[in-house]
Amino acid sequence: MEYVQERVTTLHALTDHRPDAPTGRAAVVVPMTEREYGTLAAERVLSALETVAPARVIVPLRASSDRVGPFARWLTGFDLDVETLWCGGPRLNGLLADRGLDGKRGKGRDVWLGLGRALQEKYVVVHDADTKTYSPGFVDRLLFPVANGHSFSKGYYARVEDGALYGRLFRLFFRPLVRALADATERREPSVIEYLDAFRYALAGEFAATTDLVSKLRVQRGWGLEVGILGEAHAHAGFAGSAQVDLGRYEHDHRSVDGPTGLADMSRAVGEATLRAVEDAGVAVDYDGLTDRYREAAEGLIDGYETDAAFNGLDYDRDDERSQAATYADALGRPGPDTRLPPWRDAPVTPAEVAEAARADLAEATREEPAEAAGDGVDEANSTGAGTGDADARGNGHHPPADPPSDPVSGED
Repeated sequence: MEYVQERVTTLHALTDHRPDAPTGRAAVVVPMTEREYGTLAAERVLSALETVAPARVIVPLRASSDRVGPFARWLTGFDLDVETLWCGGPRLNGLLADRGLDGKRGKGRDVWLGLGRALQEKYVVVHDADTKTYSPGFVDRLLFPVANGHSFSKGYYARVEDGALYGRLFRLFFRPLVRALADATERREPSVIEYLDAFRYALAGEFAATTDLVSKLRVQRGWGLEVGILGEAHAHAGFAGSAQVDLGRYEHDHRSVDGPTGLADMSRAVGEATLRAVEDAGVAVDYDGLTDRYREAAEGLIDGYETDAAFNGLDYDRDDERSQAATYADALGRPGPDTRLPPWRDAPVTPAEVAEAARADLAEATREEPAEAAGDGVDEANSTGAGTGDADARGNGHHPPADPPSDPVSGED
């Protein structure tokens, strides 16, 4: 057990205490894709949120038109004030295109839309729905610092599962990249590099913030969302206004390195977001030797990971880790065009307009469903919004579909 403070306030889980937090004044944004429909992990997250009782739960949903209706009805079966925000409907897409906001669609865009709808509350919490070890205490822990003098907080945890170290993109790409940047940059005082380095799991998707801060955030459209938000938090909250919170044991889905939604593709977006955050803060990046410095830093960290794994009796494949680092090195380079979505305080569209378009899209998609689909996976009580409040994800009255979607929409690990 340790209690070391980083350059940002670091709150440790030294006991099982669940701190008091203003959950009733918070909106919880839970981005989902159709692959989460009826899964045990999503059931567990939503059932746990019933005991948290936030002011609202906003679900930015990426799903095909034939799945969005059943998904929305499934969500009404929980004892929560849920707003299903379908992010792929024609009216919403047309509205954003008309306002000059058309572009790549991904998790970041979905979260940005959800953040706009959350601005009605005092605080915002964001987390995913694929967490196998989700606890209602996550929300309280994330909220506590922003209700006590900070404007931004981020979760951290160790990724140790199945007898091995995970968190590969953070360990093997982000951490050595930040170390390489630090080694090549002369600074007279702590900068964005030290800020990024202070977060123990910078790629964690769990964070909380005041709505004042949320209204100022530029948001990545796809992957790179988490580190992009860290760069914005550095600009608007700084060291003094930021905190990180120990969320304890944490498990969720893993990704392969290769493939269209694999870690190699993600590394390009994460690298670009990291380097853009550093440049935004006025730090000059020496790109000529960056790849070599990254490789050197990664090799040194791999030595440490191998020893740590052996110390804990964990499996460790050094050759595989070195191969991954070599793959990630190809992601390094100058950032491309800046396609971030604007801060909501400056956006050419309002959250109310987004909600109106999304509601109309959802209503039309529901009307167009075949009659037999309208009852798929839900009973009469669920279709009217009734919920049992039982926190057992296996037997709480929420009925998953008989045929879960086969083609998951890519999200961020």
